[in-house]
Amino acid sequence: MPTQRIRSCYLHCFGRVQGVGFRYFVQREAQRLGLHGGARNEWDGTVSVWVEGMTETIEKFAARLRVGPSAAWVERVTIDWDVPSTEIDRYEVRF
Repeated sequence: MPTQRIRSCYLHCFGRVQGVGFRYFVQREAQRLGLHGGARNEWDGTVSVWVEGMTETIEKFAARLRVGPSAAWVERVTIDWDVPSTEIDRYEVRF
């Protein structure tokens, strides 16, 4: 298991994740867990998410994204870990 420290990552969410309130679900979950970052719809029907926070918290967040809101069907969520930028100070939904 990764050590508990501040991390940054990009998550790519596949399935029926556009037009079902998925980005706002992501925002609520991130804010509830105290994560900073953002989400946006991609042209291929996926949703990209970027967050910063403690490793364990991000893993909990990713588990919630794999479930999604009731109207969504999440096929899979991939995680690409990165170093934190320290420039992200809130959570936002991009269009």
